[in-house]
Amino acid sequence: MWLPISDSNTKFPMDKISVIIADDHKIIRVGLRGLLEREEDIYVSGEAENAEEVLKLLETNPAEVVLMDIDLGETDGITTTIKIKELYPSIHVLGLTMHEEPDYIIKMLKAGASGYLLKNAGREELLTAIHTVAKGDSYFSQKVSATLLQAITKQTESPSVQKKLIGPTPLSDREIEVLRLIAQEFSNGEIAEKLFISIRTVDTHRRNLLEKLQVKNTVGLVKYAIEKGII
Repeated sequence: MWLPISDSNTKFPMDKISVIIADDHKIIRVGLRGLLEREEDIYVSGEAENAEEVLKLLETNPAEVVLMDIDLGETDGITTTIKIKELYPSIHVLGLTMHEEPDYIIKMLKAGASGYLLKNAGREELLTAIHTVAKGDSYFSQKVSATLLQAITKQTESPSVQKKLIGPTPLSDREIEVLRLIAQEFSNGEIAEKLFISIRTVDTHRRNLLEKLQVKNTVGLVKYAIEKGII
């Protein structure tokens, strides 16, 4: 059963990050709520055990961040994330799961998740992830980032992969080339060598990519590249 923490007579605390916990295990939901409610700047606005309850809860309870388990009963967390982003584009979904396989990570990114965290993460990392996605940035644990980049490197090196751009992009053809190589974990020097340009030019392209796409790091660039079908 979905559980709203507030009622119609309770005003939402605007100075706090509102969070909804979506997990099919009650013991996980209770533990997460207990942990988060000790934080002065986080407000747990509700919890749900399946997709239907999450969507029902969002109709009446505001949320900035949804902690989303992938194993969410009949309708999985990936499908639920897609639906949330269709109905509430401003809500940030943070995947919180035991699945560390690259397929799950990539599917959650394509669904619109702002981050991905494993359930063996510590308290500090969970809080950091919530604060990061609430600001509109992306967050991936170190292990998830490594898994994602490794999987993309293998994928982009495969001759069978078709690089078809999905939708418009502010990037130039050269910037797209640089982005593909960044995703394959090539250094600035290696990219310069492959494209027959200077390292300084590569560094300029990298800075321009971060600025144009409004991301802060390589993982943010890779997330964009996945969403646009660049890799």
